[in-house]
Amino acid sequence: MDPKLVQKWMDEGKLPNMQKLAKRGSGVRPLTTTHSPESPTAWASFATGVNAGKHNIYDFLVRDTTSYLPDLGMVTRTPPKFLFNYIPISKPKLTSIRGGTSFWVTAGKDGVRSDILTVPVTFPPEEVANGQMLSGLPLPDIRGTMGTFSYYATDLSRYEEGNTEMGGILKRLVFEGDTASSELEGPPSPIVRQQIEAIRRNGPALSDADRAKLADLAAVQDVRVPFTIQWNRAVKRASLSIDGQTIALEQGKWSPWIDLTFKVNFIVRLHGMAQMLLMNAGNELQLYVSPVNFKPDQPPVPISAPGSFSADLYKEIGNYRTLGWAEATWALNEGRMDEKTFMDDLMVAFDDRAKVILHRIDAKDWDLLVGVIESTDRVQHMMWRLIDPGHPLYDASLASQFGDSIERVYKRADDFVGEVVTRVGPDVAVMIVSDHGFHSWRKAVNLDTWLVQNGYMVLKGQQPGDKKLSDLFGGGTFWENVDWSRTRAYAMGIGQVYFNLRGRESQGIVSPGAEATALADELSKKLLTLQDPDDGTPIVRAVYKRDDIYTGPYLNNAAELQVGMNEGYRVSWQTTLGGSPPGIVYKNDRKWSADHGGYDFAVTPGILVSGRPINTKEPRIIDLAPTVLKYFGLSIPTDIDGKPLF
Repeated sequence: MDPKLVQKWMDEGKLPNMQKLAKRGSGVRPLTTTHSPESPTAWASFATGVNAGKHNIYDFLVRDTTSYLPDLGMVTRTPPKFLFNYIPISKPKLTSIRGGTSFWVTAGKDGVRSDILTVPVTFPPEEVANGQMLSGLPLPDIRGTMGTFSYYATDLSRYEEGNTEMGGILKRLVFEGDTASSELEGPPSPIVRQQIEAIRRNGPALSDADRAKLADLAAVQDVRVPFTIQWNRAVKRASLSIDGQTIALEQGKWSPWIDLTFKVNFIVRLHGMAQMLLMNAGNELQLYVSPVNFKPDQPPVPISAPGSFSADLYKEIGNYRTLGWAEATWALNEGRMDEKTFMDDLMVAFDDRAKVILHRIDAKDWDLLVGVIESTDRVQHMMWRLIDPGHPLYDASLASQFGDSIERVYKRADDFVGEVVTRVGPDVAVMIVSDHGFHSWRKAVNLDTWLVQNGYMVLKGQQPGDKKLSDLFGGGTFWENVDWSRTRAYAMGIGQVYFNLRGRESQGIVSPGAEATALADELSKKLLTLQDPDDGTPIVRAVYKRDDIYTGPYLNNAAELQVGMNEGYRVSWQTTLGGSPPGIVYKNDRKWSADHGGYDFAVTPGILVSGRPINTKEPRIIDLAPTVLKYFGLSIPTDIDGKPLF
């Protein structure tokens, strides 16, 4: 939630429940966020009360300093082992890379009963004494991604088929009469995946033979479930047969959740669930399939602590979304879903999370309950363009229909606050916390391209093409044509600039100490001069040096520089995907039109509404953990950076 929008709509009387709570306490306060103001970093600091140097979560991505390859941060994976590449002899193991200690863990050891529900950076789930946890982000879909949708259509060309830039699989449907066949792509085979990762770990300089082998393996790595679809054009309906089930589909209506089994081999089975939406069944047929969520009662790895908690919830309230990123942002961003469908589904996602939280509130067997709903974040990412006439994708006609989308979700959040306060009663302390605010994203900045043009990053051979999400998660090439022997700095993630450090990176050339310090000074000064070529607007508001903003045992994992951009500018998707395409600044023509990651943390605060008065005008997200511990009369660990708010 953004503090400016909360205050505006509160002043207009549109958020009455938050207003009541604010009057009981200290009003609406901007809540200082983290460097960088990204959700994983901020929520990790919320949980632990410490800066990122003590909890190790700096970005969505984490890199391997040997291969330079990134992966989704927060989790390390030990893959299962197979005898004869067939018989499983060990299960996969997931380990959080987050350091520090969550306040609910500390409180639980002293007897505080807790429910921790869909809080980001709680996957894999941690054991909580006297508590229950249902994991949130980065809990993936069955493919191990943040949410890969599938889209099948008769009007797709062969050139459109394949993976989209961000999070989609497009497939062309060819009907013979009224029948067509296709496949739903599921999880990568862990057997093939291990072969792919073994090749990629060889390092950034892959041979032609390696690249060819990667391409061959990528083509066969996914476990697929075949299906057939019967199309009744006359009544705009279809029926789909998949995994022993036949599902009736009606244009414009979502199917119920469909259970799916992905057979890795005759021994290994992975269970998931998805929903389908027949978008069109008139002159063309267009079918959307949601990301395949883990089944709450049969997840491939535990998604709750204790492990039975997710299944118990399923028995008590029915199906609910398990995917950490529960909203269909990628489908809207890729133009495969319209605004109405997105908003309708987003409201369902909101209510899905609310259902879980309210169910546990009503159980009344807890002392501490923390529940997170992220639909406010997703709606701002996608619909900000309709409240910003200066955005390249502002559309007056669409704004007249959907310009109130963000406001609608804030109002739904206010209704939820009202439900919570009513159910817990007036004597229970309630705090509303958001981890960051928002900025319009009008122009994208190719940070790696800037590094190339200024001689800090060196390419060899021809300019690489645009990158896709498959280059990060699949068998693609991430750092293409980078000459590491001459590269001093590289950008990865949203605003992080790393040095190619000797003794840390496998091909490092920058010496720690004086040389690295001089490079940090030089790059910081140059980045602050970066201007929009169209009108001379400064792009970078601030550059933060690692040792100035972080302390703690994980300091060496931090980027040397954190770039904080001005309103209107964000690091490009291509930079996050390891690309350095021609040009530094270009218009953001995607519906993902607002962001927080990569902006200057100083102007991207979240909000705090406390039902109790607080003791400072400038609360910080790191202050929440010690506040809770003090509330329960517990001692505050000495390594916590935050201070109690009351």
